[in-house]
Amino acid sequence: MRPKIRKKIRDIIRGTREGKAIPLFWPYKGKSSVRYRQLPTTATISSSSSPQADGAGLSTTNMVSPPRCCCNHNKDSSDLVSLKISLLGDCQIGKTTFLTAYAGREKGLEEFATTGINQVDKTLCVKGAHISYSIWEVGGNVSTVDNISAACKDSVALLFMFDLTSRCTLNNVIPWFQQARKWNQTAIPVIIGTKFDDFVQLPIDLQWTIASQARSYAKALNATLFFSSATYNINVNKIFKFITAKLFNLPWNLERNLTVGEPTIDF
Repeated sequence: MRPKIRKKIRDIIRGTREGKAIPLFWPYKGKSSVRYRQLPTTATISSSSSPQADGAGLSTTNMVSPPRCCCNHNKDSSDLVSLKISLLGDCQIGKTTFLTAYAGREKGLEEFATTGINQVDKTLCVKGAHISYSIWEVGGNVSTVDNISAACKDSVALLFMFDLTSRCTLNNVIPWFQQARKWNQTAIPVIIGTKFDDFVQLPIDLQWTIASQARSYAKALNATLFFSSATYNINVNKIFKFITAKLFNLPWNLERNLTVGEPTIDF
């Protein structure tokens, strides 16, 4: 780990322990967007009356029915690019739900409970090429060193996840990052705040405080920050689009969103 990043991490940890304020990046004026406070709380969601996310309606059907690829994957495997992505974070923060929202299925959960690693594949077609993402989720409650090393080695991206409604899980992003970087120094770091649909119901000043701390961590770790909701498919697909564009230098503009009360995107 580079000395500058190590020093930033130490400063953040020291400040948190001493009760110092987290550095702030934008002034809070007591107002925020109310758009996402109107997210339905029931299981049946009408996309016509809900905010848009990832370019599609916020129907829960999006979570389990992602668009099918138009290519014939069995026709020619010579253009298949296999890449590995790691998901890390505490238990009960929504990692598996997030993974299911993107991959469109749950499998191997019994093995996951035993081994502490859940592995799911997702194949994309980009400009005629097949990209197969092997996504490795590390269990937050049985994350031995062996699991972390196995998941992180050879990964092209490390996704550090936390629950937006639980600040202790945000604090634990730092040790997760430190452990992962022992095994992988080159992967793209991404910090993801989950359960945005619950987070947006918190008092606005608390939302602002948590968002400020998350942005501080992302800046210190040189990571891109996303707030997401697997239930409403907010920023789920966009995160993987960002990773794909970054890896293959594709022309895709990611717009920063720092509005309090909306799903943050910062880089």
